[in-house]
Amino acid sequence: MANKRKKTRPKTVKTLFASLLFLIVFTATAGNVDLSRIDLSDFSSIVEAFENTNTLSDYPQLDSLPEYNGEEEVVTLNDNHPFFSGEELSLNDGTWQAFSDLDTMNRVGQANAMLHKKMMPEKERGDIAQVYPSGWKQKKTTEGQWLYNRSHLIGFQLTGENDNWKNLFTGTQQMNQGPMREYEEEVATYLEESDHHVRYRVTPLFKEDELVPRGVEMEA
Repeated sequence: MANKRKKTRPKTVKTLFASLLFLIVFTATAGNVDLSRIDLSDFSSIVEAFENTNTLSDYPQLDSLPEYNGEEEVVTLNDNHPFFSGEELSLNDGTWQAFSDLDTMNRVGQANAMLHKKMMPEKERGDIAQVYPSGWKQKKTTEGQWLYNRSHLIGFQLTGENDNWKNLFTGTQQMNQGPMREYEEEVATYLEESDHHVRYRVTPLFKEDELVPRGVEMEA
């Protein structure tokens, strides 16, 4: 992920991150919002308009997801409750991050971390062009934009982890620079504004022997 962030964020982000668990699907279109129903002077109408979109269907777990319908870019799992056990939330080991070994097809696995703002980088992100994650074959869209990004499981802005092959997968620019970055930025803002820890886990979803994941499950 890019390391540039907006410095201003709503203070309500702290309450929003009580629990976050989303699956982000690769090739998608955004949900439709009926802008005619929104009164910018009435906060409740804004909330209602976005709550009624079709972008946040709820499913109990990953294996219950139906085939992608071309509409939902982000879906909620388990009523938006992460699957962490009490032991997995322990602070006994302080701050840490861990990455799965690449499998026999050179694919990344689950990434875990106990985040804190002291882990966040102070330097600019370096080049990662030398990393070739599984399925990497760059293409351009009909609009002339690059289709794929080298995408971080744990965003650079959270721990400074950059050119680690175990942390990079082939993801569409739409996913990497869109909803995935949005949730990473919210976590980063929470860390910057508090002295709390955030338990974090990102799980790529590969189907059979495919080299590019269908999506990622993000828990915080």
